[in-house]
Amino acid sequence: MIAITGITGNIGGQIARNLLGAQKPIRAVVRDARKAEEWKRRGAETATADIGDAAALAEAFKGSEAVFILIPPNFDPLPDFPEARAIAAALKSALQTARPQRVVYLSTIGAQARETNLLSQHTIIEQSLRDLHLPIAFLRPAWFMENSSWDVAPARESGIIPSFLQPLDKPVPMVATADIAQVAAELLQESWSGHRIVELEGPKRVTPNEIASTFADLLGKPVRMEVVPHETWEPLFKSQGMKHPLPRIRMIDGFNEGWIEFESNKAARRKGKVVLKTVLKSLIDGQN
Repeated sequence: MIAITGITGNIGGQIARNLLGAQKPIRAVVRDARKAEEWKRRGAETATADIGDAAALAEAFKGSEAVFILIPPNFDPLPDFPEARAIAAALKSALQTARPQRVVYLSTIGAQARETNLLSQHTIIEQSLRDLHLPIAFLRPAWFMENSSWDVAPARESGIIPSFLQPLDKPVPMVATADIAQVAAELLQESWSGHRIVELEGPKRVTPNEIASTFADLLGKPVRMEVVPHETWEPLFKSQGMKHPLPRIRMIDGFNEGWIEFESNKAARRKGKVVLKTVLKSLIDGQN
């Protein structure tokens, strides 16, 4: 039995479908029992647990051969990341109690970075889980290609996409969520000892200008990127409702300045197969 958190989301759902396709029994771990109905119909076991509830998580993970962990995204955490620290403590306690044969934790590129930024939430959780004497794989994917879902409307409506990634000709490590789900499903079925880091990016790195030109090709109209000046980021993010925008700003700075990168050398990284055009076409089709 493989327990999957985040199964109601894109990546968790794709992992579940991959495992069911391989005839592997799964347990859907959800916060709201009503959201497990689809997976019940597919033959999955279900368990209800919040990611911050150690006792409920331990019960949900109990008897599992493997566990996939995906934490809910928090784009506006409080200073010093108390939310991530609480989740780290709950996960550590639950896994220590349940003791599955292996764990796959969905982390991020740059989890090893020393500069504090939005992705430091994963750094905190990784560090906590490293205290466990369990086989744990920290899956560190690149920037999600699906982040371009925000670009569909401006590309279609005005042909101008605001870009926080800059300069516009700088290649950025990116990957499709389908590739993340595929690698995660493979890891959940493997055996290993100790802790391992698995870094994953797409077939090639992508510049913001390439995103614009791919949209132009798919939409059949001119599309270009336009740099969002750095000095406007903080007031812009606050106008959108963020209370603590600095971690998000520093994360984007990390990609732009190059200190959010993979830890291993190029030869050690895994490469996905899904290209940018496939992802952008899916995003466009999904918003029609």
